[in-house]
Amino acid sequence: MNDNTIKFVVPDDGRMETKQILTSVYHALSEKGYNPINQIVGYLLSEDPTYITNFNNARALICKIDRDDLLQELVRHYLFD
Repeated sequence: MNDNTIKFVVPDDGRMETKQILTSVYHALSEKGYNPINQIVGYLLSEDPTYITNFNNARALICKIDRDDLLQELVRHYLFD
């Protein structure tokens, strides 16, 4: 019998889903002629989803992500990726 502990790691699919959603929202805002960075920042600061267009279901998509989780992921990516 082996007394060593085996570490089990569950893949973090949430990070990939967050990236896909944010990318989709970015493209939808761009296609509608908005500055996507400004609009996303406006949403993050105010938590008002009207900063995000309904085009291509972007508003519903971004509302799937908890705003605090999104901010945490953005800071993590900025610092470490």
